[in-house]
Amino acid sequence: MAVGVGFVLWIFVSVDYLTTTPDGVPPTADAAIGGLLVLDFVVGLLALSLLPLRRRVPVLAATLTGSLSAVSASSIGAAAVAAVSMSTRRRWRDVIPVGALWGGATVVYELLVRPSVPGVSFHAGQAWAAGGTAIAVYGICVATGFYIGARRELLVSLQERAENAEREQALRAESAREAERTRIAREMHDVLAHRISLVALHAGALTYRTDLTQQETAQAAGIIQDNAHLALIELRQVLGVLRDVQHPDAEAEPPQPSLAEVPVLLATAEDAGTAVVFDVAALPGWDPSRPDGLLPRLGEADMSGLSETVSRTAYRIIQEALTNARKHAPGEQVRIRLGRGGQRLQIEVSNAVPETIAGTPGAGLGLTGLQERAELAGGALDHAHAPDGAFVLRAWLPWS
Repeated sequence: MAVGVGFVLWIFVSVDYLTTTPDGVPPTADAAIGGLLVLDFVVGLLALSLLPLRRRVPVLAATLTGSLSAVSASSIGAAAVAAVSMSTRRRWRDVIPVGALWGGATVVYELLVRPSVPGVSFHAGQAWAAGGTAIAVYGICVATGFYIGARRELLVSLQERAENAEREQALRAESAREAERTRIAREMHDVLAHRISLVALHAGALTYRTDLTQQETAQAAGIIQDNAHLALIELRQVLGVLRDVQHPDAEAEPPQPSLAEVPVLLATAEDAGTAVVFDVAALPGWDPSRPDGLLPRLGEADMSGLSETVSRTAYRIIQEALTNARKHAPGEQVRIRLGRGGQRLQIEVSNAVPETIAGTPGAGLGLTGLQERAELAGGALDHAHAPDGAFVLRAWLPWS
């Protein structure tokens, strides 16, 4: 822009000088006009060469380019760009002196440089009018710079807010994962401590008691075997009984439900106004000819090989999906499909998403906790929006 504006002004000045010069002037006058035009052009190039300084020393660049406009009209383009760059800092203590310099440089050009051309008449009012015009143009440059500076600060502020929001969300997700791990660690301690202590007690008896009969030794070994087996079972049920963090002396909560309680969960959801379509036709042993309109009883399907931990995790996934549907898509039908694919229990829950969501706001950490549960059980979970706009949650859990 600086090059274009400067070149146009230089052409305008050239036409002005050459057309207002009367005929019959001595050759020295023509040489003087040519020298002024060359000087104007060279000074304009010098002003352009100062523009790279406008980011490091904006005030100096604006001052120098504005000063050069006192002898060169082609330098005004560079001076305007430097003024805009300086104004982006939005400091009036810099803007006002440079504006006064602009007006003074224009008046000097009109009073000294232009009248030196033969045939160009001098009018004081014209000089002051040119100075006022220069101040007006400078005001436009300053306003543009202030707008650009405000826009940059807004973009920086929005970027910082977005980065802070991302960091906060990452911290919340990490906090949810840590809380889930802490709950699991507490349960492992509570569930396994008793069994392992019994194993250690009877193993110590076998080590130090040399007076035991063969029957007593076999009995102690049987106790060790039984408790070790129970410890392994309860380790698989690590997502079961959890204690309240704020009430460590409280009694343990009852064991968490499994897939066998899903029909009760669905009946409760339908009583609350959520229409549910439950499809278990892909489960092994399921009779696809059973009549419609009844919640299927999972006991009719062959669930052998499905551990209690996986069963409990599947129940929690379905429960959280129904909770999310009630929160974010109230009144929409929820479709739940259970099936077995190879060595996997496959779960898919989908529901339409209304255009206007007026449900209950949530913390956004339920899906994070479910993903942690699924991974700890040896599976995986993901969620996305389908091409038709529906929200789909898919999970798979190991079925050995």
